[in-house]
Amino acid sequence: MSLGIPNLDPTLESALVADMARVEELLRSHIVGKYPLVIETSRHLVEAGGKRLRPLLTLLGAQFGNPDNEQVIQAAVVCELTHLATLYHDDVMDEAPLRRGVESANNRWGNTVAILTGDYLFAKTSALLADLGPEAVRIHAETFERLVIGQIMETQGSSEGLSLLEHYTQVIADKTGSLIATSARYGAIFAGASSKDIEILTQYGEKIGILFQLADDIIDIASETDESGKTPGTDLREGVPTMVTVHILESSDPADAQLKAILSEPIHDESVVAATLKTLRTHSAMQVSRNLLVQYADESKALVSELKDGPAKEALVSLCDAIITRSS
Repeated sequence: MSLGIPNLDPTLESALVADMARVEELLRSHIVGKYPLVIETSRHLVEAGGKRLRPLLTLLGAQFGNPDNEQVIQAAVVCELTHLATLYHDDVMDEAPLRRGVESANNRWGNTVAILTGDYLFAKTSALLADLGPEAVRIHAETFERLVIGQIMETQGSSEGLSLLEHYTQVIADKTGSLIATSARYGAIFAGASSKDIEILTQYGEKIGILFQLADDIIDIASETDESGKTPGTDLREGVPTMVTVHILESSDPADAQLKAILSEPIHDESVVAATLKTLRTHSAMQVSRNLLVQYADESKALVSELKDGPAKEALVSLCDAIITRSS
């Protein structure tokens, strides 16, 4: 199993691979229910794989305490199940035909089944959370609140008093960064890490969550379908701003006027989507976004500089580099 982190210490890698196998086992066994269709639909995205970034960060966070606590594995599954549930709902809102390289659940079974499958996964998440205790439930409730608020803010559009860039950064901090922050936080908490390390890892998780989303923004424009497992230009079709398009929408350059008009609303014509993607791939906004990516990576690395030296700390730094490489 590839963890996607370069130059991992062999001993740490072996431990992480073993624990990720336990995460996968619990993830699959926990969603088994009485009804064949529900089993089929809920396993659909689990079987499709994915990067498993959230459980990986839970396991890495646990390295700063006692990583052998069984609750670390449960917490990792809680975070991945929550993420999977949101994907079912996201695909309905986006009308996405692909997810993780396979047909999306809404495309295969319809919107109603996809939405209810997401709800089912939230229910299974709650059952695991109950075993982790009231503090974990409280943290997850706060995280889920941010996830929902982030989605509403994205749907609503720019907020009063905020620039498009500020609004967008807040959206991705809530939608993506919050759950990734909680993933690292859970690992540290259930491993018994110090309060200082818990806070550092939580901040790192949020920062790297934003970094991850910025990389996804670039990939959505720069990649081909068979490379990313997603349909390029999905956000263009929905009229959803990304870091690249926000820079153009805030541009005062007259040369961007036509492109700004195109990007200001959803694009329904596939030929226009294709032409816009081609234009965006060579636009200066791509390089500006890549520069911001590097900035967030540097800030993430600075956060973990206060953690104890060792393979786990090195892995957190290497993860930043891996995300940068993924988008290049």
